Amino acid sequence: MPRGRRARAPEPLPAIDAAWRRRFQADLLTWFAAAKRDLPWRRSHDPYRIWISEVMLQQTRVEAVIPYYERWLAAFPDAASLAVAPEQAVLKAWEGLGYYSRARNLQRAAREMVAQYGGTFPDDPVAAADLPGVGSYTAGAVLSIAYGRPQPAVDGNVLRVLARLLCLEADIMQPAVRKQHEAVATQLIPAAAPGDFNQALMELGATLCVPRNPRCEACPVAGLCQARAAGRQGELPVRSRAREPRTVNLVAAVAHDPAGRVLIARRPPTGLLAGLWEFPCGELGAGEGWEAGARRLLGERFGLITHVRAHLLDFTHTFSHLRWLGRAFLCQPAPGSRLPPDADGVRWVTAEELDDYPFATAQRALLEALRGEAVQPRFEL
Repeated sequence: MPRGRRARAPEPLPAIDAAWRRRFQADLLTWFAAAKRDLPWRRSHDPYRIWISEVMLQQTRVEAVIPYYERWLAAFPDAASLAVAPEQAVLKAWEGLGYYSRARNLQRAAREMVAQYGGTFPDDPVAAADLPGVGSYTAGAVLSIAYGRPQPAVDGNVLRVLARLLCLEADIMQPAVRKQHEAVATQLIPAAAPGDFNQALMELGATLCVPRNPRCEACPVAGLCQARAAGRQGELPVRSRAREPRTVNLVAAVAHDPAGRVLIARRPPTGLLAGLWEFPCGELGAGEGWEAGARRLLGERFGLITHVRAHLLDFTHTFSHLRWLGRAFLCQPAPGSRLPPDADGVRWVTAEELDDYPFATAQRALLEALRGEAVQPRFEL
């Protein structure tokens, strides 16, 4: 949708025929019973385990989530253990999944569960949705799967399925349209099997009703799909284009002391990648050379006078709103330069000790390059 144009209100929904609804429910649930993937969180009705899986699965592939899920439960098997864990241990367990505010919100919510609900995910839609980082989708998923409550759980996969099923043309990025889809899901969900139904909708969107080239020939409800009947399944859903992320040139300085230890620093407690550790990074100044930027960064933040020994690697990382184009250098303090002591948020560590600290995915390439495991090719800056 072009910027500056007012979003059009969603069209009124067509009435859903009762016989059509029963057929849709039956066909979808029959397919799910036979075709569902065997996933670890589907082997339990424990609301804590289902909650953890739902948060991890947001914007992450199932295959990538499984080892994180299993390691997380080994470290924090219930809300009580998560509530009392050190934050750095929580961030380390989440390392690599991105969106680290989700890990912090998990711990905040666990503390609230312990304080108010006996350490259990609350069996109430309003209370559940009010937990830190939960919201309507996650609350609906947990309550329907763990407690059998007929609550909708509308994620991106379900939005796509419903838009095609009923040939809905409104932009699914609009909050009002998402609310409309939740209303549709509420009408469709059966009281007898709400958890299986919600999972079946998600499974359909994840495996068959995919964004590009949907596998309509294998879809159990293809005969009920209005978009397919109209030949428009490839056009829907309508989704406005997200704003392009802002590009920032980022310089990283990997400084080492005479003993071979490297300098790492913890990011501020709020903001992007809050609380994670990193090799010192900073935005390159206007007209500033890369090596000069590395020396300035270490001087301003740590009082280090350094020589740039080598170009370590170039790296890139894209967030939803920001794209880093980075260049990293291996730096050595000048003779007689006073090294900053270990303090809160500053450490000199060996290569082996780096594994004890939670680093953002954006810094993994630097860790690997420092250990000689991989050096990414340069790109043009």
